[in-house]
Amino acid sequence: MKKLSIAQIEEKLSAILDETDSFIVDLYNDDRKGVQQSLAKWKKQREHEKRLQEKFLEMNQYERKIRAQGFRFIAGVDEVGRGPLAGPVVAAAVILPKDFYLAGLDDSKKLTEKKRLEFAEIIKKEAISFSVAMIHAEEIDAINIYEATKKAMKAAIVSLEPKPDFLLIDAMKLETPYPTESIIKGDAKSISIAAASIVAKVARDKFMKELSVSYPVYGFQQNMGYGTREHLEAIKQYGITPYHRKSFAPVKDYITIIS
Repeated sequence: MKKLSIAQIEEKLSAILDETDSFIVDLYNDDRKGVQQSLAKWKKQREHEKRLQEKFLEMNQYERKIRAQGFRFIAGVDEVGRGPLAGPVVAAAVILPKDFYLAGLDDSKKLTEKKRLEFAEIIKKEAISFSVAMIHAEEIDAINIYEATKKAMKAAIVSLEPKPDFLLIDAMKLETPYPTESIIKGDAKSISIAAASIVAKVARDKFMKELSVSYPVYGFQQNMGYGTREHLEAIKQYGITPYHRKSFAPVKDYITIIS
């Protein structure tokens, strides 16, 4: 029987998941270098996917434990933007379905921008409910960043529909009507919190990129309001915008506000 070409073999491999498949067994006996390279590539990809599955299973442990207690609508809650000199602090709350699976889901900071955008769309499409809330610079200055972060989180939770019956929150302690569990570095340990971190990060980045159109000299589309050298130089040269946090050093040293 005529041997398959390398391209045909790779096409067949793309549909095979089981290493005990007879086609895989046959390939081990094909002495063509290209075939063995394709087989090695396939094995490497399967191993990578297996690691992602194991990671996802590990990150789903809190959700499984809480569902076993009878809770159905578990909301992950996280925030982004506590540290920047400009822009809002943004919180997101996400309720994922029980059968949700997204290989590679992780803390938003560990993902590329492209992957965050891709994942955010999947999360928002498949979530039972999600919500985003922003607290802007003026209010951050009025109540402090810690209180602003809590307020953003509570606003995101309140906006969920259906309402959650349990909250998994990244690090922060919140007073809410719902039972909660606060998890240190929760965005790397819980799929629900990781999903919320991605949705919040994408929403904030979008806001800062839109803001950069009106205030191009600050480089908000790249630094997202964080205190990079270029951002600090722009503050020294041009003063601050209404979106800068005047209670934050060194912004408070440059209170000349441009319109």
